[in-house]
Amino acid sequence: MNLDTQRLILLLVFSFSVLMLWDAWQKHNRPKPPAQTAAQRAQQTVPTPSAPIDGKPAPTPAAKGGGAVPAKPLAAPTQGEIVQLRTDLMVVDIDSIGGTLRRVELLKHRDAVDPKKPFVLLGPEHSFTAQSGLTGEGGPNHRSQWRIEDGPRTLASGQDALEVRLSAQGSDGLTAEKRYIFHRNSYIVDLDVQVRNTTAAPLQAHAYFQLVRDDQAPAGQTAMMQTFSGPVYYTQENAYHKVDFSDIAKDKSGIPAQAKDGWIGMAQHYFVAAWLPPNETPREYYARKLPDGLYAAGTILGVGEIAPGETRSAQLRLFVGPQEQHRLKTAAPGLDLVVDYGWLTIIAWPLFWLLEKFHSLTGNWGVAIILLTISIKLVFFPLSAASYKSMAKMKLVTPRLTKIREMYANDRQKMNQAMMELYKTEKINPLGGCFPILVQIPVFIALYWVLLAAIELRHAPFILWIKDLSALDPYYVLPILMAGTMILQTRMNPKPPDPVQAKVMQFMPYVFSVFFFFFPAGLVLYWLVNNCLSIAQQWQIQRMFDRDKTAHARR
Repeated sequence: MNLDTQRLILLLVFSFSVLMLWDAWQKHNRPKPPAQTAAQRAQQTVPTPSAPIDGKPAPTPAAKGGGAVPAKPLAAPTQGEIVQLRTDLMVVDIDSIGGTLRRVELLKHRDAVDPKKPFVLLGPEHSFTAQSGLTGEGGPNHRSQWRIEDGPRTLASGQDALEVRLSAQGSDGLTAEKRYIFHRNSYIVDLDVQVRNTTAAPLQAHAYFQLVRDDQAPAGQTAMMQTFSGPVYYTQENAYHKVDFSDIAKDKSGIPAQAKDGWIGMAQHYFVAAWLPPNETPREYYARKLPDGLYAAGTILGVGEIAPGETRSAQLRLFVGPQEQHRLKTAAPGLDLVVDYGWLTIIAWPLFWLLEKFHSLTGNWGVAIILLTISIKLVFFPLSAASYKSMAKMKLVTPRLTKIREMYANDRQKMNQAMMELYKTEKINPLGGCFPILVQIPVFIALYWVLLAAIELRHAPFILWIKDLSALDPYYVLPILMAGTMILQTRMNPKPPDPVQAKVMQFMPYVFSVFFFFFPAGLVLYWLVNNCLSIAQQWQIQRMFDRDKTAHARR
């Protein structure tokens, strides 16, 4: 692969990048659907098991013999009472309509647009709610009116848990009680749904738990930095998967209907909400499109057959919080996979581990990024040196290559033969400058995703004017320095003999540098440090070859 081919590849990569960025821009600027009212949200369809769970299908009202009360659709209340709970990490609004978690505010994390405000994960901006109830129209479900019992609303000093109870009566003889338990220093909420049969005949019951939101990207995401937002699920058999909203709309989600383990949730950049049923508990997973541009992803658990006067329960947990790996790992198997490192996760995990170690030593994530970049550069020093040596040799023989092109301008075959002969004489491997770079690319891409996905960098300060490594440099100092290093690197490389290619290579650094004005400061810092180290290494190797310039440039 000669230099011409290498530059053609770079040009193709650049063109493809521009195309992808344009597509991301188009997606980012799609019109947002109109906001829902509480009454509209209340009219959403109540889930029903699509298949038997643990061999116990839910009978229809007509099949419930004896003294069962015929099921009638519950009237949807127009408004409900909002009860606000406060722990050391969260402020939670619970709506008496459905006993729904209507709003969850994370006190330790700042809003992307207004850092003075806490970050709201569940809330009205995306109609993002956590709903639960009993399947079927008889209720009680997320459209029913629930009574919220009196009790403490704040996690007091010295308390480890805060509990709130809600109860409701269905129209088919079933009553239900929800018990939410919030824990100190935890983003996990325990939910226990106890179902009682008030009829004279046994009844089957199933409980559903779903997350509902629109398909819009969270605030603060730019067209240059697209991340996934949408349903995610995990089972031991199927592993971890992301589901596009468009696939749900086409009924092609691919979510396994029946499972005995795993979880299902809604993920977005830096944060996730997920229902975590107990392992070895049969459950059904589902995802569906709802009216008004909303989507639901959830699970259905079998409560079982309930004898007259008997009470049975369905229990699970809800994680609603940041994608902090140490919390995700302890919450549920596979939940830490929501930290999206792309297809190079196997490389990204050790890089993040090393980044955390450097942060524990320095206490500054920006310094940790610098130390990590230096470490990677040292590991690849031999490969980089081989690449720069090859480029230095090419630079020394560039005048002779130009002369060969001029001599055989009308005979490409002779020109290639003469160039290969020159490479052989000067002991230059055309692949010498390309292969070492290709080997390093997966590591650099993995590090890019680590810095993009790590919530630890969100609102993490570096120095002086950089108060948030996950946001843009407010004064564009780092992108400007980055542009300067790219231009300097280009001038240090061999000049292409072809005038057109020379012009393309001359302007390419300016075009590429524009992208960095839209990247987070942490990513720009990594590339800036990497470029500075590369320039220093390339400059030193070039000095060594300049001493032998006369010998290499002989005619």
